[in-house]
Amino acid sequence: MRVLHLGKFFPPHAGGIERFTALLLHALAGPELTQAALVHATPGRPRQPREWIDAASAAQLREVACHGRLLFAPLSPGWPLACRRMIRDFRPDLLHVHMPNPSAFWLLGLAAAQRLPWVLHWHADVPADAQHLGVRLAARPYRLLERAMLVRSAAVVATSAAYRDASDALRPLREQVRVIGLAAEPAPLATATPAPQWPAEGLRVLAVGRLSYYKGFAVLLDALARAPQCQLLLVGEGEQRAALESRARRLGIADRVRFAGGVDDAALHAAYRACDLFCLPSLDRAEAFGLVLLEAMRVGKPVLASAIPGSGVTEVAVAGETATLVPPGDVDALAAALRSLAADPRLRSRLGQRGLERWSSCYRPEAVARETLALYRELVPGA
Repeated sequence: MRVLHLGKFFPPHAGGIERFTALLLHALAGPELTQAALVHATPGRPRQPREWIDAASAAQLREVACHGRLLFAPLSPGWPLACRRMIRDFRPDLLHVHMPNPSAFWLLGLAAAQRLPWVLHWHADVPADAQHLGVRLAARPYRLLERAMLVRSAAVVATSAAYRDASDALRPLREQVRVIGLAAEPAPLATATPAPQWPAEGLRVLAVGRLSYYKGFAVLLDALARAPQCQLLLVGEGEQRAALESRARRLGIADRVRFAGGVDDAALHAAYRACDLFCLPSLDRAEAFGLVLLEAMRVGKPVLASAIPGSGVTEVAVAGETATLVPPGDVDALAAALRSLAADPRLRSRLGQRGLERWSSCYRPEAVARETLALYRELVPGA
């Protein structure tokens, strides 16, 4: 069977969807499948199209030139032609479309794509109540195209039952939506690569993600100001970096916070291993799953996260079993949890061990690959 994945970006571009797409290609690699992926080049790179073979999966990768972003969507006028050529050259039996990805709306007008079954992998909704005014204004036409994609698809995959049930877009199709969770590969062996340096003494708290409003890092800084036992290493880049750095200075905690920016995989793995606690303080369902939780759990680290209604976070991180959960945006609750975990190494150890067990039993790549391959077989029998 020949499967063409259509994604937004691909590693080394940072992002949970990008990391999972690469992981899925790798997990599905085998004699039953021949795989390829069409993605956008990272904005700011040279604008020449690029092709290569992904070493981990043997999948053929093709990048389309990207000239920037508009409302977080890649500006890629060459995408429709590139997609048509990719379908012609690769001859897929099935399209696996990773959403959200506005470029994928072009499939609705491509005759070559209309002849194939589509799997829509629903990583996240685009919230109609987003803080960004432009996103809110674009929501109505986006919803119409999104609905057309859903109706046309042969199957829809949601990453958690909680997200499926809370999604306005998926609710009308609830009975047809397949739930297949995300996954994280086993952690690589420890290497000589050092973790980014922590800034001070105290409980080593790690947070990882794009520095965007919905990640809740401003709330984490406010909570850290009330938890002097803790220091923070924040890995990631984004439009909120300058504001967050200024906030840390105003709060008087700049000496306990290090903004590490983007780091390579080896340094990130070292940071996970070196931390005492992993924190995901996201504010809303824009945090659809929390792949970073699995990356912390697989090395036995305790988790402190927001209990976001309608998000997969609460399925991944089980309150009182593998994680401490607090209401999203609640500075007092987050600060109290930081202080409590700093004072209780036995609790941290127990949460970390149970998190490792949960990752091993529920979120290894092999399980995701089995369920995905079974879905492919249903849609393209005999291929």
